[in-house]
Amino acid sequence: MLSLRKPPPDSVRRFLAGQAERDFTYAAVGATAAAPPAGFVADRTRVRLGEGDAVFRAACDALRRWEQFRLGWVEAWPPDAPVRPGGVVAVMGRAVGLWWLNACRIVYAVDEAGPVRRFGFAYGTLPGHVESGEERFLIEWDRGGNGVWYDVLAFSRPNHVLTRLGYPLVRRTQKRFGRDSAAAVFRSVNATAPIPEVFQTTG
Repeated sequence: MLSLRKPPPDSVRRFLAGQAERDFTYAAVGATAAAPPAGFVADRTRVRLGEGDAVFRAACDALRRWEQFRLGWVEAWPPDAPVRPGGVVAVMGRAVGLWWLNACRIVYAVDEAGPVRRFGFAYGTLPGHVESGEERFLIEWDRGGNGVWYDVLAFSRPNHVLTRLGYPLVRRTQKRFGRDSAAAVFRSVNATAPIPEVFQTTG
């Protein structure tokens, strides 16, 4: 859904109600837990957040608050949506003078103990989304080396005529989201420290 103005909460609520019973727009539901499927562009973003249990817990809390979407030009709605499978959320973004309202459903959640502690979730696209695919947001704490990382893995392809026509801009926007998302999570646990290198790969 596209609009010149930011959609008000009532409009977003109606939009999500209409999407709630719709199917995913791709077949490989849950593939971010293993390997992205063929026919999609896969992107990965990683940034080191720090070390230890306190950083890990703070970063997990940031994901629960959807801090990775508090970017000024992108936000998730509702902002307090619980991170649980089946939940439907909207992702709003502003680009080329328009507000783009997109619908997603949470596919799975991650909460793993062990030598590498992991917490996060993935969502997949519904018909009311200009892209088709899945995105996973993960906090990892390798207890061996003690490092804590924020990791985003996504696969996507266009699902709207405008995203097909403007695909180079779409790709730049996707990369920007990865960088800005990494910076937002880093700042949530390191308010004053300089942001370290953000690693991004495609393939």
